[in-house]
Formats: sequence, structure tokens, C-alpha cells
Amino acid sequence: MSHWLPLIRFLGTRLAVYLSAVIVAYLLAAITATQSVVSSLAGMGLPINFPERVSMTLSDIGGMASMFLPMVAFALLIAFMATALICRYRNQWRFPLYILSGAVALVCIHLALHLAFGITPVAIARTTGGLMTQAVAGAAGGLTYVLLSRSRLVRTLETPAG
Repeated sequence: MSHWLPLIRFLGTRLAVYLSAVIVAYLLAAITATQSVVSSLAGMGLPINFPERVSMTLSDIGGMASMFLPMVAFALLIAFMATALICRYRNQWRFPLYILSGAVALVCIHLALHLAFGITPVAIARTTGGLMTQAVAGAAGGLTYVLLSRSRLVRTLETPAG
């Protein structure tokens, strides 16, 4: 059994790093989407104070989790797996490739849904600027992944104890 422990430790830390990247990308994408809608409401003359903004944001984070969070997780999984394959041959490009793959993953969610079904479930993605904001959220997820996977804590957790 002890010969499996290094593999289990490695996979567990990689899963934690991946889930951290998914959470960062999802939270930023959901927050920017909510703030875009709130900004549109404020532009129509509806006064929205800070506690209401926070309440709407928290509500959207929870409300979008059942639909949008799995999409973000799947898109980042595919993107990070493809990037890992490329990095086996071009490891010096690791940092920019993970950032780029995170950005492309979130853009692909919105473009694929629009092309396949004619829908854009996240309102901010209907404009080019909004789509780029979603790309920045994905890039932040990629940055989180690459920074955490390089961190000293991850290397410490992956090395066998004793």
C-alpha cells in the first residue's frame, strides 16, 4: 500500500490546485457578470447601493453555480490537459500557455453555446468587451493554476514524508 502513497499525494495536490483555479475563474466570471448587470441597472436610473451590490453578487455566485460552474470546470479541465501535453515538449512556455488556455477556455464556453444553441446564458458575454472580461477571468484561473502548481507548498506535499 505504501508504494501508492506518492501517487495519491501527487494526484491529491494536483486536484486541489485545479479546483483552486476553477474557483478563481468562476468567481471572477460570476462577479464581473453581476457587476455588468448592476451597472446597466444603475445606468437606467435605478439607484443601487453597495450592500445591494454585494447581495446581488452573492446571490448570483450561488445561483450560477449549478449551471455555469460545471461548464467552467469542464472547459478548464480540457484546456489544462491540452496545455500539459504541450508543456511536455515546450516547458519554457508553461507560464503563458496556462494563462492563455484559461482565457480561451472561458471564451470557448460562450462561443460554443452561442454557435450550437444560439444562446448566451451570461449576459456580459454578449459584447466583445464582456467576452474579453470573461477571458480575463479564465486567464486568472490559468495564472492561479500555474502559480500554485509551482509553489513550494505543492512541491512539499508531493514529496514523500520520511
